[in-house]
Order: sequence, then C-alpha cells, then structure tokens
Amino acid sequence: MHPTHTLFLLGALSLVPKIQAHYIFSQLLVNDTPIGQDYTYVRKNTNTYMPSFTSEVISSPDAICNKGAHTMSSQTLTVKAGDKVGFKLAYNELIEHPGPGFIYMSKAPGDVNDYKGDGDWFKVWESGVNGPANVDTNWGTWQKPSMDFTIPKDLPDGEYLVRPEHIAIHEAHVGKAQFYMECAQLSVSGGGNGTPGPLVKIPGLYSAEDPGIAYNIWTDNPAPYVMPGPKVWSGRVSSGSNGGDSTSPTETPAETGTGAGNGNGNGGSSSSSASTAGFGSTSTHSPAFPTTFASPGNVPPGPGRWMGGWNSRVKGRSAM
Repeated sequence: MHPTHTLFLLGALSLVPKIQAHYIFSQLLVNDTPIGQDYTYVRKNTNTYMPSFTSEVISSPDAICNKGAHTMSSQTLTVKAGDKVGFKLAYNELIEHPGPGFIYMSKAPGDVNDYKGDGDWFKVWESGVNGPANVDTNWGTWQKPSMDFTIPKDLPDGEYLVRPEHIAIHEAHVGKAQFYMECAQLSVSGGGNGTPGPLVKIPGLYSAEDPGIAYNIWTDNPAPYVMPGPKVWSGRVSSGSNGGDSTSPTETPAETGTGAGNGNGNGGSSSSSASTAGFGSTSTHSPAFPTTFASPGNVPPGPGRWMGGWNSRVKGRSAM
C-alpha cells in the first residue's frame, strides 16, 4: 500500500474508537419493534452523541433531557401499561463504556409536549454490575444496542417523559463521569392506581461525591459499586408517601426482556448501600451481590480493556 494511503487509513481508524465511544438513544422500540425514525418520539438535543460530564449535569437543567432538547419536533407515542419499551442507539451502535443504565419517568401535569420535566421523577429500571466492576462484561449494559423496560401495569394513565440514562465511569475517578440521556414522550393507557416512588428532582438526582459517580475503576480490586439515585419503583400500589416498597419480586429469565434492576439507596440523591444490579438479571429488585470480590485473574486495569471491543471492530472494518 502507498505510504500516504497507509497514513490516511491509520489516521481515519484512530478516529473510529472516539466515534464509537459515544452514543445517543434516538429511536423507540415497542415490544422489540422499531417505531418511527430517529427523534420521532425522542426530543432531539444539541449535544448529539457527545457526553455531558459530572460538573455539567449535577446542578444544570440540561440534566433532564440533555442540552438544548427540543419539544416542538417530537411526537407523543401512545402505549399500554405492560408494553415493553426500548431506547435504541443511533447508527446501530452498542454501549461500549463500563457503567450503569437507568430509566426514569415523570408524569406531565398536562400536555407532555409542553412539559419541561421540572416535576417529580421516579426510577422504573436499572442495570448495574455482577462481579468486579473493572471487568467490562460484568456490566449489564455492556455491548447492548438498547436499554429496555416494561411499563409497570399499575402505572397511572397519563402523559409521561421517559428518560433513559447511561453513566460511563471510565473517567469518573477524575470527576468526569460521562452522562448520556434523552427524553421520550409517551402517553400511557390501561394502567392502574399505583403510587410511583421514591420521587426525586432533576437536577438534584445525583451529587458529585456519590460513590457511584466518583468511582475509580482503574484498580485490581475496585470497591463494590454503589448504584446512584433512588431505588426502582416496585410497580405496585404503595401506602407510603414516597411510593417505596420493601418486597422483592422473584427474578425472571433474561431472555424475557422485561429489564434488569434492583432497589438501592434511600430515595435521596445518593445511595447508602453497596447493592448492585446483576448482568442478565431481570427482576425489579434483585438481591444484593457480595460486597467483596476476588481480583479478576487475567484482566489488567487500564483503557486497553474497554478499547478491546472497538479495536476488534476496527480491524474487521479495515479488512473489508
């Protein structure tokens, strides 16, 4: 190959990991079927596929639906309680950063198209880590093309903002956790009289000092990962004012696609326990995994670990 062409190819390939490192949830899935196009029901933002960092989202309204999120171009999709709803990554990409995933909902007081998301939010799904946090494949969101959850059957009817969020923690130890979030507009029917909770506000959901936000993954023996934010709403009627539920539903097989999650924290802006959401687990509240783990045998810490997936895909493309 001509030297100039070789240099050009190497330069182009060096940019691919940067592109694949970032992602955006641009399209909805309903019962595993793509619905509409990119941003038909998801509010388009001006941040595109770039992340927001810890300092940008902790106290900024941009943490709600991302920077410059527009409502005028978004439509509202009608779904039923019990439907499986997913958030697909643009360009058929995969989540290739270690870190947890969450889905939050907030009921609009009227037309969701006019709602800024400044009301109360509650968590309906989360996916954490099953095993040492410095092993990429232990994360439930690792190399997933979408994040999916089932609309709770007891969710009251109405119009909602639904907010998927992935937090990449590979730079969290230097105060630069990466936040990827969007907002979709849904109108839910066929629900029940549940009391969603615990309720939180955005911003105010997280603190920069939360263990799951300021986390060091670059060590042979990382600390147990603490899931940030409130616990997942059980999807049931609650007699408590915050909608919490202490019962633990049984787990269902991963292939049912009902979502992975577990309850964590005390309903405030930070968690108080070291429970984790398991890779492949599909319960709403799964039991906590052991809080101490053996060091991963042959997986050295460092960026080469989570770059491996990109490098393999780059090699495949360069061979075409």
